Amino acid sequence: MKQFVVIGCGSFGTSVAVTLYNLGYDVLAIDKNEEKVQEISDKVTYAVQADAIDENSLKSLGVRNFDVAVVTIGSDLQASIMATLMAKELGIKFVIAKAQNALHAKVLEKTGADKVVFPERDMGSRVARSLVSSNILDHIEFAPDYSIVEVTALKDWEEKTLNQLKLPSKYGINVIAIRHGEEINITPYADDKIEKGDVLIVIGHNKDLKTLEK
Repeated sequence: MKQFVVIGCGSFGTSVAVTLYNLGYDVLAIDKNEEKVQEISDKVTYAVQADAIDENSLKSLGVRNFDVAVVTIGSDLQASIMATLMAKELGIKFVIAKAQNALHAKVLEKTGADKVVFPERDMGSRVARSLVSSNILDHIEFAPDYSIVEVTALKDWEEKTLNQLKLPSKYGINVIAIRHGEEINITPYADDKIEKGDVLIVIGHNKDLKTLEK
């Protein structure tokens, strides 16, 4: 079973880490902010306060033994680049890095990132890439077997809460965020109701996501 290390526990990093953990994977979450580490500690396998650009710290945490690293450091571009570089140098096979803009993305790619994502931009876009079904609006390949997609709420989902829909057990997907008009809810709860026209941002295994195309 693959093991994931998520570096940076902002809203996007937390969503990714918690979702992967809920899917049954071992997840190590790292952040230099103690408060963020405490908030996520009971939602992942391990949560550690550490400086992601300290090579010795990463070595001591056994980061080299993880299959995938997700670098989601936001505002500190230098830290993002250094963490990506170190993850590759430590031998992690697949490194995904979050970029703030096109220039940042180019640097991350040259640094060795295997995949660069623009969560704030891509999740709000309906034209990045279309799939077979018209209800799939956008698609981001998150890892070789996993993707994040935007999906228009199915008719059967309307006026039902996430708890009632039970999407993880029925479809094998987890909801990261819900967009209603211009508003985006990045911390959806079980009692949040889905309304007509809502767009759900979900993560799941590619084979499970294919069921939404039908």
